[in-house]
Amino acid sequence: MNEVNQATSHHWKPAGIGLIVVGDEILSGKRQDKHMPKVIELLQTRGMSLDWSRCIGDDPARLVAALADAFASADLVFCCGGIGATPDDHTRQSAAAALGVDLVLHPEAKALIEQRMRDMAAEKGEVYDPNRPDNVHRFNMGVFPAGAAIIANPYNRIPGFTAQSPSGATIHFVPGFPVMAWPMIESVLDNQYGYLHTTGQWSERSVIVLGAIEAQLTPLMQRMEQGFGVRVFSLPSVDHPEFGRHIELGVKGSPALVDQAFAAMRDALKEDGVPLGPELVRGEAAPK
Repeated sequence: MNEVNQATSHHWKPAGIGLIVVGDEILSGKRQDKHMPKVIELLQTRGMSLDWSRCIGDDPARLVAALADAFASADLVFCCGGIGATPDDHTRQSAAAALGVDLVLHPEAKALIEQRMRDMAAEKGEVYDPNRPDNVHRFNMGVFPAGAAIIANPYNRIPGFTAQSPSGATIHFVPGFPVMAWPMIESVLDNQYGYLHTTGQWSERSVIVLGAIEAQLTPLMQRMEQGFGVRVFSLPSVDHPEFGRHIELGVKGSPALVDQAFAAMRDALKEDGVPLGPELVRGEAAPK
């Protein structure tokens, strides 16, 4: 897809990074979503972070709406699931509808799918029959929105695809199977977005504040953000088995700013006589 290649070659800067997970089986509880924690991990090892995530069932209208929202943004998005060719797979069709383009059989995807079918026939000691109904149906897995680019699938050759909207939003569509999806996402991140990697440029430091409530800490949090240019967060807990009622209060951003802000925040807490628990360090600045 020329537009996608052009965007990445000119170091396109996405407004954010999102994840869409598709499948009724997630919403019904038959399967637990494993994609979001893995994508967070893949991004964090590259100094990147996930800005939003959505889980959508196998409902075409909801899928079209969710994908249209994503395409209307300026975000980099990964979409996992629903790109097969069974009646409950609607992601390919919904992507085309959201973009307002036709579905077409991608020539490179066709060649890859055909080679996969030839390999399967050879493994069974059979002669490949291109006219057999099930083989003809398998080509639907290569029917993508017009203008899409393929994403190589190292597991079984059946590709995913990339589509881009006029606003610059780029969505990479991969299968729902983790064994396929995760290597494909990792390949996209490394081969197309290496310039976004910020290894060594992000860290997070926090401290357990015992017995506190967020309202008491809000003025301090505001001072830290305004004074140091970092992001401040608070994670309250009311029934922790070790710390009881507490708040994990921290800052995140570039290591140098984080160290300065955290030291100032910790000193302010101590001056106010706030009881503190252990300190936590995460991110690229964390000890290995």
